[in-house]
Amino acid sequence: MTGSPYSCILWDVDGTIADASAGILPRLMEVFTSFGLPEPDAGALSRWIGPPMFESFQDLAGLSEQDAHRAVREYRRLAARDGYAASVRIYSGVPEVLRAIKAAGIPQATASSKPENQVLAILEHYELIDDFTIVAGALPDAAGLHDGKEAVLRRALHRLAEAGVDISRPVLIGDRLHDIEGAAPLGVPVIFVTWGFGEPGESLGSVAEAATPDELARILFPHA
Repeated sequence: MTGSPYSCILWDVDGTIADASAGILPRLMEVFTSFGLPEPDAGALSRWIGPPMFESFQDLAGLSEQDAHRAVREYRRLAARDGYAASVRIYSGVPEVLRAIKAAGIPQATASSKPENQVLAILEHYELIDDFTIVAGALPDAAGLHDGKEAVLRRALHRLAEAGVDISRPVLIGDRLHDIEGAAPLGVPVIFVTWGFGEPGESLGSVAEAATPDELARILFPHA
């Protein structure tokens, strides 16, 4: 494929490349139980996939900042216990798009709110790591709080530039509103994929929508 309008392509991970809900949701239920929180239904739980969990524990579960820190630490402990690539499913058709982008000579990076070590574990486990020029995910600060989408995206672009990549025409592929909100301050357009966990209306502000990986490929390579 040739003729993409983008000089580099950045990917969200949860809900875009991988469906990790089979592991994420049971771990969340364990955390809820340990904090004495009521168990939400599966539909409500899907709102947790994608945004930073520290924010979700406050906004969706009503925990204090201190308790949200404790809940995130407990969730990370459970994730390490289970294995970061456990119960993760790669969306059908996405590896083919990744390979097509690489074959076209367009550098790729992840820009995920998932902790960077977990992103690496998933990509390595499913042998997708070689499709990416760099991998960027959330990193913890001194308090153990992982940074959000804007910071991760900024880091991904910086690492790409350090690798000699043209970052003048980037695009982010994501599935949640926080992808669009995180990319906006950097002027990065977002292609919104609807096979992830986004709810109606979350695509507002994206430059395009794709319902399938094949449709995404046609957006990325309009002149193929």
